Amino acid sequence: MPLRMILAKSKYGRQGPVRKNLNMRDDLGTEVPIDRPVRRLVSLVPSLTEAVAATRRDALVGATDWCTHPADLDLPRVRGTKNPDRAAIEALTPDLVVANQEENRELDVRRLRDAGVPVWVTRIETVDEAITSMRRLFDEALGWGVPDWLTEAEAAWSAPAEPRGSTAVPIWRDPWMVVGPRTYTDDLLQRLGYSNHFGADPDPGAEVDRYPRVELTQVDVPEIDVVLLPDEPYVFTAEDGPEAFTNAATRLVSGRLLTWYGPAMLEARRVLG
Repeated sequence: MPLRMILAKSKYGRQGPVRKNLNMRDDLGTEVPIDRPVRRLVSLVPSLTEAVAATRRDALVGATDWCTHPADLDLPRVRGTKNPDRAAIEALTPDLVVANQEENRELDVRRLRDAGVPVWVTRIETVDEAITSMRRLFDEALGWGVPDWLTEAEAAWSAPAEPRGSTAVPIWRDPWMVVGPRTYTDDLLQRLGYSNHFGADPDPGAEVDRYPRVELTQVDVPEIDVVLLPDEPYVFTAEDGPEAFTNAATRLVSGRLLTWYGPAMLEARRVLG
């Protein structure tokens, strides 16, 4: 019997789990060779790191410096999302690396694959896409089944929300930049009952600026009921952000709740909804 078909003694049982080598397609349609179930995984996406840690922490063997949840995560770091240390990743001998189309560079994904490292790329721009993508990742790609937290998140986000007025979400200041259309945050806000002041998408087939640069005078207007000031990527604080606004109310929020998919989705629904 081939070596890959039967593993030595392990926590999965006397003989261990059956491992199958499959070619599966990630969210971008690229074929990825995967030995399932995956036992060694490197995550290049903070939100997916949290999701993997909440599901099967001992399988996580590496993550980026930006992977801050859970707070007690102690494992090798492979630099940032935009400049991962490919040599360090290869040295960890992962069965799979998980990445994201928006957060990670195509160049790094391509070079890892050229080195023989399987990389699964997710594409997530809406709440529904987050649930579908993670269901495919955990159940189909990793071979772990659907995590309980994902089932709970799917149920939580299936409930309708009451209208909550208009909002804007700055992600930077000097220059000011805000969340625009065709983003996960924009869809999450809509699902919570908010209307994103900068979320208009007049032509679905045209190119749009998903994080447009704006003037403060465009954000600090009475038509916006509340401006949500997150702590990432720009770290808005009580002393840095609210003082700039005189016409619109502001609220400091966790950027993780606005931008992270995974277990954070449950918290986002509860706290922001």
